Parts: sequence; structure tokens; C-alpha cells
Amino acid sequence: MRTILVTGPGGAGRTTVAAATALGGARRGQRVLFLTGDPAVPDGWFDDSSGDGDGGRPVVRRIDSGAHFRAEILAFQERAATALGLLGATPLADEELTELPGSDRFALLRALRDAAAGDWDLVVADLPPVPDAVAVLALPEQLRRYLRRLLPPERQAARALRPMLAQLAGVPMPAEWLYETAARWDTELAAVQAMIDDPETTVRLVAEPGPAAAGALRTARAGLALHRIALDPVAANRTLPTESPDPWLSGLAAQQQTHVKALGDQVHELPHLGRDPRTADDLALLEPPAAPAAAPAPEWTVEDRRDPDGVLVWRIPLPGAAKPDLGLVRRGDELVLTVGPFRRVVPLPSVLRRCTVSGAGLADGVLSVRFTPDPDLWPRTR
Repeated sequence: MRTILVTGPGGAGRTTVAAATALGGARRGQRVLFLTGDPAVPDGWFDDSSGDGDGGRPVVRRIDSGAHFRAEILAFQERAATALGLLGATPLADEELTELPGSDRFALLRALRDAAAGDWDLVVADLPPVPDAVAVLALPEQLRRYLRRLLPPERQAARALRPMLAQLAGVPMPAEWLYETAARWDTELAAVQAMIDDPETTVRLVAEPGPAAAGALRTARAGLALHRIALDPVAANRTLPTESPDPWLSGLAAQQQTHVKALGDQVHELPHLGRDPRTADDLALLEPPAAPAAAPAPEWTVEDRRDPDGVLVWRIPLPGAAKPDLGLVRRGDELVLTVGPFRRVVPLPSVLRRCTVSGAGLADGVLSVRFTPDPDLWPRTR
């Protein structure tokens, strides 16, 4: 299954490009699922009541984050009914629940998880703007790490001893449903993370060429590289025709082409229709070229330079990163990497856990972290 996650700066037309990508795949005979949380998607683009993934129509699933939030709260309330009853809690009713900020991210993750379990040739997901999209894609790994820290799986092996431990400690041990809920969440998050990490999953950045577009995409590339997510060529949306007898329009187009060049080497230009797209035929004019097989994300490699430099170097590709925006902290066997507004905690390769960080540098979009073997931990040779 090929998955294309579409994002870009707000107002760049990412939903339109995502819909055009989905429609193009369906017209080529693929079984296509289009995910969007945008309630303003015109019904004329494609009729999701008759779409079945065949006959040139994608299946459209509109993500209702409010309904997802209410369903999750009510399900949690039912599973925890015994504990909540002991606390004297009053159950919440469906009609009084209102969506909390941030719940749309979890609704999107659930939709991606469900899509991963389907029988599709192509899944196209309309993501929120950058940097929210990067935050959503980082959530599964982050939440699984929190669960492992707060409720370590190995502690579940002591379930039979929990009542006795509670008596000895004088405090109640975590209830069985808490561990079961954590295990279920971990399983669901692992399925989403597997989809995001799949080599056939890429992100398509959409931008309208302008003064701020290059900077926004540079930040997006750095954040996505931090999470090792592969990129498709950039879609430069609403580009003006370069040949026009109108001096004002031709001058504007020339200025826009300058911004197009700043977007990078791999850019697909999509035309400005002079109107908002309303029909499938309009979308067909805005479809980027068919995506080739996904290119793998750049590898993070460890180079052994103990002879002659006495160090090992962990090379981390971070295209778009700038030195003032980088942060690097070691915590035990993990490295906390910060790139602008994005942060990721990554486990150290086993060979580097017996070393100390001795320096780092950024050159040509690659962060090189130098490690010096710790003589107290490094195997000694005779």
C-alpha cells in the first residue's frame, strides 16, 4: 500500500492537491482512500456516497474529530466504571460532551490506523498545516515512550503479586484495567507508527510560491527529517503562466518563478486556474505527476573513526536545519534532538552507549555527533 501524507503552510491549497492526488490514482484504476478533516471539501469533487474505489472515484472518509472524542470518552468511562464508582464520580452523557483542543490529532491517528488495516492501493491523507502535521506524525512514538516509562510492560508480569504488594506498601497498586488500557493503546499506536515508518509512506509538501514559502518548507523538511520520513517532490501550487502579453501579469509570474526556484531542486508546478476548483475536471488539472516508488528516508549511520581520530561519528541527515535552531542533550542511553520547534528523543545505537559525547557539528545538512569511547566501559583488547 502506498501512502501519501499531504501538508504545507496554511492557505497553500494542500486539501485541493490531496484531493487531486486521490482522484488521479482512482482514475488510473487504483483502489484509493482519501482522508480529510476539512468540512469545506466541495461535494462536487467526488460523491463519497457512491465512491467505491473503482470506476475513477476514490472512497472519501471525512474525519469527525468531535464524534471520535465523544466515543473515546464514553468508552473509557465504561471500562473504568468500577474505579470511577468507588470515587463517587458522576458519569458524563454523550450530549454534554464537547470536543477538547487537540482531539483532532487523535482522530486523525485513528483514521490512519483504520486505513492501514484496509485493502487499498493508495491512501491519501489531508494533514493539518506544518508544523501541526509533524507533531501529529511524531505522536505515536512519543506516546508509546511515555506509556513505557509510566507503565513499564515488565511490571505486568507481577499481576499475581499486586494484592500482596499493596498490603506491604500500604498503598493501592495500579488496577488491572489500567495495564490493559495501556497495552491496548500501545498496540493501536504501534499500528499507526508502522504505517508512518513504512518505506511506502511519504509526505508531499504543498506551497504557494511567495516570500515566506521557502522558509516554511525549510522548517518542515528539518522536522520531517528528524523523524526520518521520506519526501515527495514539492508541489508549487497556483503558479501563474510565464508567457502573457500583460506586462503586470508577466512581471508577477517572473517574481513568482524566483520563489519557485527557492523551494528546492525537485518541484512540480501546478497551475493557477483563475478560480476555485469545483469539479473533478478542475481537480484533474491540479494533479501532481504520479508518485514514483517512494524513496527511502536518509539513513542515520555510525562511522568508526577510532583510527586515527579516536572517535565514532553518528551522522544524522537534517536537511533544512540551521545551527542556531539545533539542540543536543544526552540523557542516559538516549539523545534528545531539537530542531527548531521540533524535538525527538532517540535511543543511542548500542555501540555508542559505551561512549561519551565529545562534540557535534552541522555541515551540508548533516549533523555529525562525535562519541569518544569510555575506557571504563569499552571492551579492552590484549
